[in-house]
Amino acid sequence: MDTPHPILHASKATSSRVVANAGWRRRETLVQAGWAAADALVMVVASFVAAWVRYDLSIETVLLRPTAAFAVLAAFLFLIFGVLIGPYRIGHLRGSFEETADLGRAVVATALPLIATVLFTDWLRGVPRSLALLAPALALGGMFTLRFVVRSYRWGRGTEGPGLRKVIIFGAGLSGRQLVRALQNDSHTSYAPVAILDDDPHKRRLRIDGLRVQGGREAIARVAEQTDASALVIAIPSAERELLADLRAAARGAGLDVLVLPPTDARIGRINSGDLRNLDLEDLLGRRRVQLDEGAISESIRGKVVLVTGAGGSIGSELARQIDRFGPRKLVLLDRDESALHKVQMSLTGRALLDDGTLALVSIRDLDGLRDIFARETPHLVFHAAALKHLTLLEQFPLEAWKTNVLGTLNVLRAAEESGVEVFVNISTDKAANPSCVLGYSKRVAERLTAHYATKQNIGRFVSVRFGNVLGSRGSVIEAFTAQVQRGGPITVTDPEVERYFMLIPEASQLVLQASVIGRDGEVMVLDMGSPVKIVDVAKTLIEMSGRSDIEIVYTGLRHGEKLSEELFAPNEAIRNSGHPLVNAVGVPPINPWDVVNADPTSGEEALKWMRHAATYDLPAPDPNEMINGAGTPVDGDLALTAADLRPHVRR
Repeated sequence: MDTPHPILHASKATSSRVVANAGWRRRETLVQAGWAAADALVMVVASFVAAWVRYDLSIETVLLRPTAAFAVLAAFLFLIFGVLIGPYRIGHLRGSFEETADLGRAVVATALPLIATVLFTDWLRGVPRSLALLAPALALGGMFTLRFVVRSYRWGRGTEGPGLRKVIIFGAGLSGRQLVRALQNDSHTSYAPVAILDDDPHKRRLRIDGLRVQGGREAIARVAEQTDASALVIAIPSAERELLADLRAAARGAGLDVLVLPPTDARIGRINSGDLRNLDLEDLLGRRRVQLDEGAISESIRGKVVLVTGAGGSIGSELARQIDRFGPRKLVLLDRDESALHKVQMSLTGRALLDDGTLALVSIRDLDGLRDIFARETPHLVFHAAALKHLTLLEQFPLEAWKTNVLGTLNVLRAAEESGVEVFVNISTDKAANPSCVLGYSKRVAERLTAHYATKQNIGRFVSVRFGNVLGSRGSVIEAFTAQVQRGGPITVTDPEVERYFMLIPEASQLVLQASVIGRDGEVMVLDMGSPVKIVDVAKTLIEMSGRSDIEIVYTGLRHGEKLSEELFAPNEAIRNSGHPLVNAVGVPPINPWDVVNADPTSGEEALKWMRHAATYDLPAPDPNEMINGAGTPVDGDLALTAADLRPHVRR
C-alpha cells in the first residue's frame, strides 16, 4: 500500500476544512435569512395590527391599499437597516442582549424615515400618522416575543439530547446564570443543566432560563434523585475551601461527581462549558478570596527597582510574577540555580536569553558577590525568599541551615543596608513560632536579625512575613503524596493526628506584597492561614481523586523536630491587628549580628546549639561565666550550652 505524499495529504486535509467552513457559512447564512424573513413578516403583521387598533378594530378599514403599502415599505426599510446596523450583519446568540440591542437599533432606524414619509410626503396618503410610531413598537415587541418562544422551546429540549450528562448547578448568582445560558445554547456541550440550587433563601423559586432554584445544599440528594443527575457543578468562582468541602461531601453522599467553575482570573472571555473541570486538591485546601490594596502596593512598587532572592524557587518565582504586574522599573531575580532563573524569566517575558541584565547568579552565602549586585542595582525593595526549607534534611545537616538561613540572611541584610534599601521583606515560616526544629530555629534567628536592622536610624523599613505550607511548592507533602499515589502506594503519613496550615502560592505571594506595605519596622507580619488540615485527610482525598481503592496509608511516626500541630504565634507574642483581615503582626526581639558572626560554629552540633539558643532566648548569648554562676536560664536537654561550648565564641 502506497504511503500518501505528505503535501498531498495536507492539501486534502486543508480542503476538507475549507469545505466544512463553507458548509457552516452557508448554514449560518440560511439561518440569518430565515430570521430576517420572519422579522419582516412580524413588521408586516404589526403594521396591520396597528391600523386595526387605530380604526377601532374595523377589519374593512384596515384592509385597504394604503395600509398594505405602509406595511411593505416598513418591512423593506427594516430589512435594509437590519443588514446595515441590525442583527443580520453578524451572527448573534438568539435572544442575547447583543441581538436585542441590534434589533432595537434597526427598528428605531426604520421608524424615522416612516415618520418623515407620513408627515412630509403624499406617498402614503390616507395612512394615519400614528401608524409610523405604533407599528415599529408593536413589531419590536413581536420580534422579542418570537425569540423568547424559541429560547423557551430550547429550554424544554435542553435535557433531551442523546449523550448529554445531566448536571445540577449550585449557585444562582451571575456566574451560575451565565453558565446555565452557555450550556443551554452550546451545541457542542456534553452537559445539560437540569436544576439549580443556592443557599440564599431569597433566590428560592427563582427561574433562570426555564430552570427553577429548588433549594440549598440540603436539597442536593433529593434533587439528584428526582433529576437523575450525575454531577454537581459549583458555579461560584469565589467559593472558599470550607464551602467547597461541604458541597463535595454532600455530592459524594448523593453519588454525584463534582465539577467547578474556576476563579474569574483563571478564565479568558465568557463562561462556557469548556471552563468546567474536576474539583482538585488546591480547591479544597487553598482556595480563598484575597482582597488587596492594589493602589498602595502599586504605589510602593511602580517605577522602583525590586530585587527578589531565591527567585527560582516556588515562592520567589511567584513573588516575581506578582511584582511584575505592578510595573517596577526593574525586577532583578537573584538565585544560585541558573536553570531556575532561566525558567522564571521565561514565565515573565516569554523569552529567556539571560542577557537583559535582570538576572543575578549568586549565592546568598557569598557576601562579596551580593555586595557587587546590590551596589550595581541599588534596589529600592528587597524580597528575601532564598532559604533551605526541608525540615528532615536540615535536622541531619544543621550547619547548612546556619550557613544559608542565618548567615545568608545576614549577608543579604548587610548588602541591603549598605545600598540604602527602602523596604526589606524577609520571608519566614510558621515553624519560627515557638520553634522545635532546625528549620524553625534558623528562621527565628533570621527574623531577629531582620528586627535588628529595623532598630538602626536613617535606613529603610525591615519586616518579616510568616506563613505555613504552600500548595504546589517543590518538595511539599502534596508533591510527595502525589508521587506515591502514581507509584501505587503506600502513602506514608507520620501520625494520624498531625495537621498543617495550607495556602496557595499566589495567595501567599499576594499577601506578602500586602504585608510589605502595611508592616511596621521590625515586626513580623503573620498571614492568616485559615484552619489547619489533617495530613491524613489530604492523603485520603488524593486517593479518592485517583480513583484507586487499593492504596494503603502507612503511619511512620513523628520525626525529630516535628510537631503534631504548627503554630502561627509563640505563646508570649502579643498579636496586633494590622488593618488587613488576613494579616496580623507581632513584635520580635532583635539580636545583634555581631553575636551571630562571633558564634562561628564548626560542626552541625555546635550550629544547632547556637541556633536553638538564639531562637529561644530574647537576649544575645550570655557570658559563659554568668551561666557557670547560675545567672541566666540554661538550655534543657542534650543541647544545653556549657561554658566550654560558649567560651570560644564569646564577643571580645
